[in-house]
Amino acid sequence: MPSVLVTRRLPSSVLSRLHAIADVDIHRGEAPMASEELPRRLADKAGLVCFSTDVIDRTVLEMAPQLKVIANVAVGYDNIDIAAARSRGVVVSNTPDVLTESVADFSWALILAITRRLAEGERLLRRGDWKGWAFDLMLGSELRGKQLGLIGFGRIGRAVAARASAFGVRVAFTARSGDAAAATGDNRGEAMSLDRLLVTSDVVSLHVPLTSDTRHLIDKRALARMKRSAFLINTSRGAVIDEAALAWALQSHLIAGAALDVYEHEPAVHADLLPLENVLLVPHLASGTTETRSTMDELAIDNVVEVLAGRPPLTPVP
Repeated sequence: MPSVLVTRRLPSSVLSRLHAIADVDIHRGEAPMASEELPRRLADKAGLVCFSTDVIDRTVLEMAPQLKVIANVAVGYDNIDIAAARSRGVVVSNTPDVLTESVADFSWALILAITRRLAEGERLLRRGDWKGWAFDLMLGSELRGKQLGLIGFGRIGRAVAARASAFGVRVAFTARSGDAAAATGDNRGEAMSLDRLLVTSDVVSLHVPLTSDTRHLIDKRALARMKRSAFLINTSRGAVIDEAALAWALQSHLIAGAALDVYEHEPAVHADLLPLENVLLVPHLASGTTETRSTMDELAIDNVVEVLAGRPPLTPVP
């Protein structure tokens, strides 16, 4: 019977299918598996169920000669050396589609929270500084009639766009040609260059994978191009934003605010962001619903089961 390593605890109901066809080794710690422990425990495994916090690089793969499949419980897979895996005949899968709606909902939750200063208002109240209703207390920004600029127009970007009409918001986007071609119906928006989108948008929301081209895509220059009244939202990958540059822009009031769910060096957050009132900081919760996480777990397990049975995975990485 083949052996499979699972790098985080999963519900027993989800693991039951895996137990039926493999010996399962589960990391039960609260923190991610230590970098030196992962290759040791993977050495004799045919399958791996991992998460975005697990780095599966060439060195790890070279120490796992029996590995046949890596099932990443995430849409993004920048934590895995895909080229190295393919060169060794290792199949890599991810969990697309199943978290699209939850992340799109969460993106709008961040947009509403930062534009209406909800977290800032709660902090004011909790520390006992609220003195009662006032006509000009903590005035926020309305969305109706404004432009939402989406950087990335894949499944999640289009799902965010589909919700825009409910708030009276017009959509602009910049995307790869294939993603742009999918802009139909409620998802339709105006395609434009990145520079024009930054200059004209009132809210800029990031929905791109982390690649060499998108790392620090939002840097000092990009932030300086945005409106001083604009807000920046990130539910994609932390390193798409240069956090030091963002802190500078927020401190200098070059933009009105930002809401972040992801960070470049998670769980660490750039120290200069922490004291700022005009940034909402959330601990990587965008896909964090019971329904979505359960479906992600099930899809990852199904991918491992299929590959170990000699069949193609349900959702291979592109």
